[in-house]
Amino acid sequence: MTATPTPGLRSDPAAAAPKPGTPLRVVILGAGFGGLEAARALARAPAEITLLDRHNHHLFQPLLYQVATAALSPGDIAWPVRAIFRRQRNVRVLMAEATGIDRAAKVVHAAGGLALPYDVLVLATGATHSYFGHDEWAAVAPGLKTIEDATAIRRRLLLAFERAEVSTDEVERRRLLTFAVVGAGPTGVELAGAMVELARATIAGEFRGIDPRMARVVLIEAGPRVLPTFPEDLSTVALRSLERMGVQVLTGTRVTRCDPGGVQCGEERIAASTVVWAAGVVASTAGAWIEAPRDRAGRIRVQPDLSVPGQPDVFAVGDVAAVADAAGRPVPGNAPAAKQMGRYAGQAIAARALGRPAPPPFAYRHHGDLATIGRRSAVVALNNLRLTGLIGWWFWGIAHVWYLIGFRSRVVVSFEWLWSYLTFQRGARLITGDDTDAAGAASAAKAEPVPANDPQPARRQGWG
Repeated sequence: MTATPTPGLRSDPAAAAPKPGTPLRVVILGAGFGGLEAARALARAPAEITLLDRHNHHLFQPLLYQVATAALSPGDIAWPVRAIFRRQRNVRVLMAEATGIDRAAKVVHAAGGLALPYDVLVLATGATHSYFGHDEWAAVAPGLKTIEDATAIRRRLLLAFERAEVSTDEVERRRLLTFAVVGAGPTGVELAGAMVELARATIAGEFRGIDPRMARVVLIEAGPRVLPTFPEDLSTVALRSLERMGVQVLTGTRVTRCDPGGVQCGEERIAASTVVWAAGVVASTAGAWIEAPRDRAGRIRVQPDLSVPGQPDVFAVGDVAAVADAAGRPVPGNAPAAKQMGRYAGQAIAARALGRPAPPPFAYRHHGDLATIGRRSAVVALNNLRLTGLIGWWFWGIAHVWYLIGFRSRVVVSFEWLWSYLTFQRGARLITGDDTDAAGAASAAKAEPVPANDPQPARRQGWG
């Protein structure tokens, strides 16, 4: 759709057009990997860049599951966007949420009455969770895309153990100690493995009323195998590793209902205190704003130069773009792909600003598929090379540390991993936040009544 221009702001095409000799006005929506790389590629171009994001930080999403399972703190995998571009003087960072795009006037509208004229627009707005038509499940089965998602899941996980410790109802205790992960892609597999490690290694021996090692982690996949985008032999290795760890894997099983008490899979009911959704994603609504052609997941079908068909002044990169590689296969929605697309779009815009020929069409270079299953276990596919077990785990760790931003983050994360490896301890096991989520409210309703003379009723009921 086309947004309605905000009164009193510069929005007519003549005002939005650049004057000869003036820098190209580039607006980038989204400070993910694609947006950052596009801005960096324009560092030496005659361009005035506005980078807009609703958060003030860039987030390394591949390690969010470690925040959710208390292995890392949010600050270990997130960095202030302003700090990243402190020395790049042609970048202006704005924290605001885009609300629409006026294509005719070439203006981006954002919350707070902001209107940002552009000569070139880069859409790097990413993706969000897809519940396949059941958005009502989001409240009880959160996905894992933001720091808020990760800390909410961490809260649910840790509180489940705390509530089980004080429960005298054996049925409720089993429910509290059951955790379901829906979707067996890399996020689901890594999250399920980390949950088991948390229960069976990190907090084992810390409780007196329960044995955390008895926790049940169920990984549910609608398809025939885990890690469906990986080679089949690595999927088999991952399945065996998960089962050795104690994860219950259900393949060929479709979730038909999520509620505060657990999940329904056809005729089977899995009572669980915590459900995490890792089954699918859908692109942001940016494609609808500009009325671009999109695929079933909402991704914009871009041209070979990553521009939007019929709109050469608009580029789409990362999870919001539907791109095929040289063999016609869809480019995966991961960090390396987003970085490559962002860098290419920035270089194409820089060439335009400098009056140079456009670069050749975008060509994706696949860097491999990686997933960790748990301590000392991972699967890696690099073209014809396969790595598993400890070697794969080391390769996975080095690759992820490499993609972190800044020397400090690389050192901190490496040290945290080394400490966890040597001691089995995790230093981010903090329960924070308010008792507002649906799962917490449902579990609180099942808890025993608090005696009237209880000296700390708030603490006994304050969980979620």
